[in-house]
Amino acid sequence: MLEKLFKLREHNTNVRTEVIAGLTTFLTMAYIIFVNPSVLKDAGMDQGSVFVATCLAAAVGSFIMGFWANYPIALAPGMGLNAFFTYTVVLHLHYSWNVALGAVFLSGCIFIALSLFKIREWVINSIPQSLRLGIAAGIGLFLGFIALKNAGIVVNNDATLVGMSSMKSPETLLAALGFFIIIALDALKVKGSVLISILAISVISLLLGMVQYHGIVSAPPSIDKTFLQLDIAGAFKVSMISVIFAFLFVDLFDTAGTLMAVAQRGNLLDAKGNLPRLNKALLADSSATVIGTIFGTSSTTSYIESGSGVEAGGRTGLTAVVVGFLFILALLFSPLAEMIPEYATAGALFYVCVLMVSSLSHIEWNDLTEAAPAVIAAIMMPLSYSIADGIALGFISYAVIKLLSGKYKQVSISVWCLAVIFIVKFAFG
Repeated sequence: MLEKLFKLREHNTNVRTEVIAGLTTFLTMAYIIFVNPSVLKDAGMDQGSVFVATCLAAAVGSFIMGFWANYPIALAPGMGLNAFFTYTVVLHLHYSWNVALGAVFLSGCIFIALSLFKIREWVINSIPQSLRLGIAAGIGLFLGFIALKNAGIVVNNDATLVGMSSMKSPETLLAALGFFIIIALDALKVKGSVLISILAISVISLLLGMVQYHGIVSAPPSIDKTFLQLDIAGAFKVSMISVIFAFLFVDLFDTAGTLMAVAQRGNLLDAKGNLPRLNKALLADSSATVIGTIFGTSSTTSYIESGSGVEAGGRTGLTAVVVGFLFILALLFSPLAEMIPEYATAGALFYVCVLMVSSLSHIEWNDLTEAAPAVIAAIMMPLSYSIADGIALGFISYAVIKLLSGKYKQVSISVWCLAVIFIVKFAFG
C-alpha cells in the first residue's frame, strides 16, 4: 500500500528511511506547538485551544502535502505570519482576532484561486527579487524586535522611544541563555536545537520556582473557543486590503521559496530545474491555510525545516505523513505547552530573525534603485510595528524610485497597480 501511495522504489527510498526523516523534521519544527500558542495568546485567543488548533493544522497540512502532492515537506502555522497576526493586525490595528482569522481565510482562498488558474508564476515573477528579499529580512527584524521585547531586553524609553533594560531580571537572562543554547546546538549540528532550548529554559525556570508544574501528559484541551470563530464578513473592508495582501504575499513567497529550496536539497527537481507537481504542492499549502483558520490559527505554511528530513533521506510524502501523525501525538502534551514561559520562546523568535535577515546578502547593493526599496521595506516593518505597512512602503518606494531614475520600464504592471492601491490606502485608509 505504501509503495503504491508514495512510489518508494521510484524515489530510491524505503519505509524506515522515511520514518526517520519524518521524526527528524518533526524535532526541528516541533517548537511551533509551544511558540504559536504563546504568540496568539497575546491576541486574546485561548492558549489551550490554539495549542490544539496548531497541532491539527500542522497534521492536516502535512497529510495533504504527503498523500496528495507526495513531497517530504511538512506544514505548520508560520513564524512571522503569526507575529503579524497578533502584534500588527490585532494589537496595532485594533481588529479582533476573529476578523484577523477572516483575513487569513480570504488570503488562503485567493492563494487557492491563483494556483487553480495557474497565474501564481506571473504573480511571483512580477514581484522584484529585491523586494522579496527585503520583505523576508523585514519579517525577520520584526520577529527579532518582538523577541527582544518579550525577553525584557528592549523596553520603552520616553526620550528615545526604545531603550535597553538593566539586563538584571532572571527572565531576561534566561531568554538570552535560550538563544545562546540554540546557536551553540545548531553549530554542533544537533537536531531539534530550538525545541531543546525551549524545554531547557522551562526546566530551569521550574527548578527556580518561576513557573508552576502542570504535568506533562493529559487529554487535549477543548478547541471550542477557536473552532469556527473566524469573522469573514468583518474582513471585507477597504482598510483590510493591505492586511490580506500581506498575508497572501508572505505565504506565497515563503511557500515558493521553501518548496524550491527543499526540493533542490533532495534532488527532486526535473532536468529543467522545475518542480514536478508544483501545482499540487501550492494547493496543499493554500488549502492548509484555509483549514487552519477553521481550527483557529494563523496562516499554515510549508516549513524550511523540512530540509533536515530531506538530508536524513526523506524523498516522498511518507515523510510528511509521519510528521502529521507526530503532531497528532503532540496533542497529549498540552500541560507542557501551558508551562512554557514567554521568555523561553524569545530565543526561538530571535533565532528565526537571524535566519531571515541573512536574505539581505543576496540584494544587488550595486544598484541602489533595487537596494533602497528593499531596505525601506525591511526597516519599516519593525519601526512601524507592521509587516503590512513595510510591504506597502516597499512597493511605493520601488515604483517612485524607478520612475524618477528613468528606469520605469523595469517596473511590472502588477507593481504599479499595487503601488497605487497602497497610496490610496495611506491617503484614505
